[in-house]
Amino acid sequence: MTDSHSEHLPVLLNETIAALAVKADGFYIDGTFGRGGHARQVLAQLSDNGRLIGLDKDPAAIATGQALEKEDPRFTIEQCSFADMTDVVNDHLWQGRVDGILLDIGVSSPQIDEAERGFSFQKDGPLDMRMNPDAGISAAEWLATAKVEDITFVIKTLGEERFGKRIANAIVETREHTPIVSTTQLAALVDKAMPFREKNKHPATRTFQAIRIYINNELEDLKVALEHSLDVLAVGGRLAVITFHSLEDRIVKRYFRDEARGDDLPSNFPITADQLNPRIKLVGKAIKAGNEELDVNPRARSAVLRVVEKLL
Repeated sequence: MTDSHSEHLPVLLNETIAALAVKADGFYIDGTFGRGGHARQVLAQLSDNGRLIGLDKDPAAIATGQALEKEDPRFTIEQCSFADMTDVVNDHLWQGRVDGILLDIGVSSPQIDEAERGFSFQKDGPLDMRMNPDAGISAAEWLATAKVEDITFVIKTLGEERFGKRIANAIVETREHTPIVSTTQLAALVDKAMPFREKNKHPATRTFQAIRIYINNELEDLKVALEHSLDVLAVGGRLAVITFHSLEDRIVKRYFRDEARGDDLPSNFPITADQLNPRIKLVGKAIKAGNEELDVNPRARSAVLRVVEKLL
């Protein structure tokens, strides 16, 4: 994720590269290539024998990756979700050879800043929200046909919006006479449905987040990617995950905790902790952006970096 003034300002860059402990001859995967900020820094640490594969759904990110691919023979770009990384690893014959994986979860700043992508309630554009505009259904298409119960569930669960039912009802009532097709149209609808405004937060923030997560299947893809990451990592390999909101971070934190704990046995079972076969160990504590980074990139304020190392 980047700041609004630069498409090439990755969050927690130095902390992430340090946490990955990049080996010069290592094999790495950037599961969310974006505009390549983290990827270029990984490449800077690699020798001629090192390799990096970038993954992304977004055609714009793929175009950037293809340009980098032409510049640097150590790099390869693949258009897919990071949930598909096992297939990519198998195709490249990297099984058991991956030394590090980076997952930078959520929407990127270029996506937010381009009105035509439909991610931002602050800019008028078509209500799309797909990370890959060539696949799946748009937010507008979903809102045009979804049941009020389903819209309520998505907004309340994925957006943690307590007024989800009011907003869903307003959406269904509106679409009966007016198609909901633009970002500012939906934002105004949500604003009108809200009983009050929170300080320093746009009323549509949680609703847009919820719909975006649903349309892109983000949380389910994250769960799959975490499991696949541990499967494809070499012993001693590291997984670094950057999240930007509580739902994502909760999934990552719990998964890491459970895998670091090992086998799920009764607490009174006569066995030592190291005999529980933990798959990973936690590397340090959760890392957040410092004041210096926040001064130039306010969007980093919610970023959380968690890192683990594979044990077996």
